Formats: sequence, structure tokens, C-alpha cells
Amino acid sequence: MKTITAAVIILALASTAALAQSPYAGMQSRPIKALSAQQVDDLKAGRGTGLALAAELNGYPGPAHVLELSEKLALSAEQKQRIQTLFDAMKAEATPIGARLIEQEGALDQQFVSRAITPAALKDATLRIGVTQAELRNAHLKYHLETAQILSPDQMKQYADLRGYTSGAPARHHRMH
Repeated sequence: MKTITAAVIILALASTAALAQSPYAGMQSRPIKALSAQQVDDLKAGRGTGLALAAELNGYPGPAHVLELSEKLALSAEQKQRIQTLFDAMKAEATPIGARLIEQEGALDQQFVSRAITPAALKDATLRIGVTQAELRNAHLKYHLETAQILSPDQMKQYADLRGYTSGAPARHHRMH
């Protein structure tokens, strides 16, 4: 009976400690608290990281995924070259915007670290970050629009099937770009 009582007490204490721990625990050691290492890497590399889901999930393929599926989509040499050009342009545009976002988030973080943040500085910093985030999202979304114009209707349907977006298509989890 003592063993059962001890086990119940241990479980109660453990569950209380688990409830008290924040889901953010451990993030306080990140160089920029608002960005994970993966997010920083993705921003530096010009990857979209879900910024273009409004396009992707509504039938506007992105150039990165179309290139990944180029053989299965039977892209012509001209299509592949045009989409590669779009992809290169997207990366060239998104990468410096991503670098600016990292810099802005780092500056905001440092204002909190140094306890120098003021309401006016906070408003200014978050406004600039919001503008940069909008520019970055636009930089990814607009290339989805252009990619969709290059593919045939059959390729668009096949893309949706391959990505698991149509009923009956197997769901596939791909890394977001």
C-alpha cells in the first residue's frame, strides 16, 4: 500500500511540475528569442517556410516544389528553364529581405535584453518588422502566381495529386520552402 501511495504522490508532483513548465522553456537561450535556428537558416537561404500557403493550398504551385517534381510533371526544357529562372529570382529577392528580418528581430530582442525598450521604440520596431514580413510574404507568393502561368492544366492537376491536395491522393509531407 505504501508503494501505491508513493507512486501516486510522485505522479502528482511530476504532473504539477509539467503543468507549470512553459512551452517556451529553453527558448530563452536562443540568440534571437523570436526566431529558432531553423527559421534563421530558412530566412538566410530564402526559403518560404509556409509563407505562401495561401497560394500553394489554393492551386498555385511554387517554383521550388515544381522543380522538385519536374520529372513527374514532365516539364518541357523551356518550362523547366522558366521555372528555374523564377526560383532563382525568388531566392535573390527573398534572401536580403530575410536577412533584414533577422536583423530587425535581433535589434528588437536586444532592446528587451538591455531593458532599453520603450513603448515608442516597440511600436517602431514592430511596425518595421511587420512591413518586412509582408514584403517577404509577397516575394514568395508572387512567384506562385507566375509559376501557375507556366504549367498546363494537366500539370497543375498532377502537381496537386503529387502533393496530396486532391481527394484520393496520398498525403505526403514535404519540407516547406
